[in-house]
Amino acid sequence: MRVFLGIDLGSTTTKAVLLDERAEPLGRGITNSRSDYHLAAEIAREDAFIAARFTLLDRLLGDGPEQSEALTKFRKRLHHQFRKQQYLAQLQALRVACTEEARALEGRVPGIEARVGLLFDELDREARKPQLTTQKSEFFRDRAGSDYARYSEKTATRAVPFDALMGIFDKSIIKVEGQRMDLSFESNIGPALTASLAEGEKEGSHLAEAVERALAVQLDVVQTIGTGYGRALLPFPKESIRSEILCHGLGAHAMFPGTRTVLDIGGQDTKAIQVDAAGIVTNFQMNDRCAAGCGRYLGYIADEMNLGLHELGPLAMGAGRKVKINSTCTVFAGAELRDRLSMGERREDILAGLHRSIILRAMALLARSGGVTDEMTFTGGVASNVAAVSALKDLVTENYGQRVLNISPSSIYTGALGASLFALRAA
Repeated sequence: MRVFLGIDLGSTTTKAVLLDERAEPLGRGITNSRSDYHLAAEIAREDAFIAARFTLLDRLLGDGPEQSEALTKFRKRLHHQFRKQQYLAQLQALRVACTEEARALEGRVPGIEARVGLLFDELDREARKPQLTTQKSEFFRDRAGSDYARYSEKTATRAVPFDALMGIFDKSIIKVEGQRMDLSFESNIGPALTASLAEGEKEGSHLAEAVERALAVQLDVVQTIGTGYGRALLPFPKESIRSEILCHGLGAHAMFPGTRTVLDIGGQDTKAIQVDAAGIVTNFQMNDRCAAGCGRYLGYIADEMNLGLHELGPLAMGAGRKVKINSTCTVFAGAELRDRLSMGERREDILAGLHRSIILRAMALLARSGGVTDEMTFTGGVASNVAAVSALKDLVTENYGQRVLNISPSSIYTGALGASLFALRAA
């Protein structure tokens, strides 16, 4: 099968989208960006190929109302077991790294190695629970970090303080993300299939055969296009690189053909883009090199509050009021945050004000690019933040009246989708 790949190498996340010859998404992949940009691109690409195998499996099993309830349950169970196998492998690597760091601290913090061991026993037990649960985050760092922090708070003592435990995690997660681990479909689907069938699946032979057929399909990448903040560092020739502006414009148009205004808030920059009926960019504005009001800023706030990035939006939605934030500068954010908390402000109210201040900066860019037209699409990682979406809806209505605001659950992949469409066109 001929396939076409787009990779969006962002400052905080790297995304990949794989299309078939009909321009239909076959697979998507995502990972945290790291200092080794080549590794980030490689992991996102592999993740997209894993998703493509599951798409092929779905096509072989068939969709629609005629599909049996048992088959539907199996597909969910198989995907869950596959992701569990991946997570357990990453968790084991993290355990090894944290144990090494704890051992090095044992002389200064007696008992910390044993405490880390108990902590990971709890994490492992939770990860092995049989029930299907909603994945808290797409990123191992966020999911493991949130659970690690929660158990650290429970197990910390005066002799083994919370800060020491978290310091171990911060050092270890960087090592783990820098490792090349085999999380491929081929290596993990066998154990996942065995675990799924062990839970009582009656259509085992048919399903196992479908998995084998999905594995047998050869996926030949005809063309690859790269884009994103770190596109110059991608291992592609210059003719296989496209700007973020063009890719987000085309990607947003592909998702929502009526789009005329695009707002993209990524990890390092914010882009306000105007496109025509064909998805061609007619005007745009970008923020300066400062990361204020972008995903990296939100990540810094999450770290200050010992929260996962995915927890900020839901927490902000529980606010009773919006605290006015004077500075969205990442450098001063921590100081102002601590001042607000020491004054007795609720963190929910602080976060609500913070999200509004971020969107206010974006509104200024939109105004300079040409304003908000009848149909607007919000893209980038911040578009998955429910509090940012709420603030954008309020401010667009305040300034422009009622507008159609498109927000896709796949918004973070918009740039990679645009790149994959350019790859298809180039071929």
